[in-house]
Amino acid sequence: MQRSQWGSRLGFILASAGATVGLGSIWKFPYVTAMNGGGAFLAIFVLLTFTLGLTLLLAEFAIGRAARAGAVSAFKRLGGGAWPLTGYAGVLAGFLVLSFYSVVGGWTLGYLMRAADGRVMSDDPAALAALFGQYVGSPIEPLLTHAVFMALTLAVVIAGVKNGIERAGKLLMPALFVLMLVLIVRSLTLPGAATGVAEFLAPDFSKVTPAMLVDALGLAFFSLSVGAGCMLAYGSYLGSEVKLAGSALWVASLTTLTSVLAGLMIFPAVAAFGLDPAAGPGLTYMTMPVVFNHLPFGQLFALAFFALLLFAALTSSVSLLELIVVLPIDEWGVSRRKATLVAAALVFAAGVPASLSFGLLADYKLFGRNAFELMDYTASNILLPVGGIGTALFAGYKAWPAISAELMLRARAAAAMRVMCRYVAPALTALILFWNL
Repeated sequence: MQRSQWGSRLGFILASAGATVGLGSIWKFPYVTAMNGGGAFLAIFVLLTFTLGLTLLLAEFAIGRAARAGAVSAFKRLGGGAWPLTGYAGVLAGFLVLSFYSVVGGWTLGYLMRAADGRVMSDDPAALAALFGQYVGSPIEPLLTHAVFMALTLAVVIAGVKNGIERAGKLLMPALFVLMLVLIVRSLTLPGAATGVAEFLAPDFSKVTPAMLVDALGLAFFSLSVGAGCMLAYGSYLGSEVKLAGSALWVASLTTLTSVLAGLMIFPAVAAFGLDPAAGPGLTYMTMPVVFNHLPFGQLFALAFFALLLFAALTSSVSLLELIVVLPIDEWGVSRRKATLVAAALVFAAGVPASLSFGLLADYKLFGRNAFELMDYTASNILLPVGGIGTALFAGYKAWPAISAELMLRARAAAAMRVMCRYVAPALTALILFWNL
């Protein structure tokens, strides 16, 4: 069976950038930056993104295109032996991440509806916290929004690479940037916005600590969606005429740009109203609505903000579902339609306990964590770093001849990348793994 291909290089870049630009870029990056020294953290994050992150991104693209297969089959074809275990770890990580990520994607959908009917418009943080708690604690509505979000993801993936994933990327990514720029312009024109920009960009090197470096390393690593095999699957649909290095650089640049733009969107707004940019995930659902409530046409800006979050969540969830779907397609010849329907149903089912973790199952914990937290911890702190280490070692040792042929780099650049894959990337990724255990 002939393998699907991207219709254009632009479509591939936008789809890949969509995979990397998720909810973390919009809400996690600003508050992590606020907690870790502003511009100092930003500089270190950018440096690590364009060294470690770019190396692993290139490696995944090259492995995928060389093998013309998804994670498990690629490691089997190019390495054999126990190497496919790296692929299985990645697919399992993607499955777990998508299970709870779809729940959070459902929250953005729920809040988009709350922005539409005005329920989210309040300047009372306590009332907003109660609204959020009531929503996520409900046994019904979060499950419904989880189901709708999963159905949207399914609809994109089942349509195929060119007609589904690529088309969605070409539509959603420009829309995301337009919405973000509109919100940035409004944020920067608020009184006191300059203070927020200074908080974001001014470096505080006193906060450069080992813990901060690990945070920057982890965010750079995960912001590019490397370690699970999503980018490997996307690379497998890439034509041989496309230069991988240039494409990977575009993806890394768009991902970094989105994170920086998110900071310029969030920091001036929260500074203008004396709010805390380090409020964590609550910034999205309990802090930003206070900002919108004080703005002329604030409800429209709230709608734009939650639509932005929904687009970012959807482009990432599509890549995670594709990572899972490509396994039965490659390994067992299952049709895309059947593989997508079964995978989406299993992901939804696995997400049910995550959704109920803040309500009916709130008191049920394992190792001190509820189902949502346990899935997040297992995927983010164990499986993804293991996948990253395996991918780097595989690229640097076992599959280097095939990968080198795909990269077509100059001798010095190729040598530098091989050193990164063999030594630097595994060591730094292992640091993330052991620091967070």
